[in-house]
Amino acid sequence: MKLYGVTGWKNNGKTGLMERLVAEFTSRGLTVSTLKHAHHATDVDQPGTDSFRHRLAGASEVVLASPNRVAIMQELRGATEPALTDLLARMRPVDLILIEGFKREVHPKIEAHRAAAGHPLIAPDDPSIRAVATDTPLDLDRPVFDLNDTAGVADFIARELDL
Repeated sequence: MKLYGVTGWKNNGKTGLMERLVAEFTSRGLTVSTLKHAHHATDVDQPGTDSFRHRLAGASEVVLASPNRVAIMQELRGATEPALTDLLARMRPVDLILIEGFKREVHPKIEAHRAAAGHPLIAPDDPSIRAVATDTPLDLDRPVFDLNDTAGVADFIARELDL
């Protein structure tokens, strides 16, 4: 499986770029999965549901299966957060896995950057960031794309990964 990341600070357009890249790559006939890192407490389950009650009762893992999707929720219960490599090993094979976040990992990435967010660029100090998608002109030692140039960013990633 080929991996490529989208990284950047909060409110810089990562999720929108990810969403557009998934649509772009799938329209090109590729199978795509995503892996997103969240720095905050997050819960995909809702209080009152049976699966939530199972976890609350102490289950280490709850698998929720339906005709449309399967969700596997694993409770860490104080254990260390799994490493990116361990999470990737759990995923089914596809043509491309797009990774949102995990900015300190060394896989190839593109940085999403919005000037109005007021955050400094990560790219100058991180060689794993191969390009920047932004809404402002930048003079960098690597390619710079318009944040909304989804096809251009996808073409760049496809060349990088020989897709």
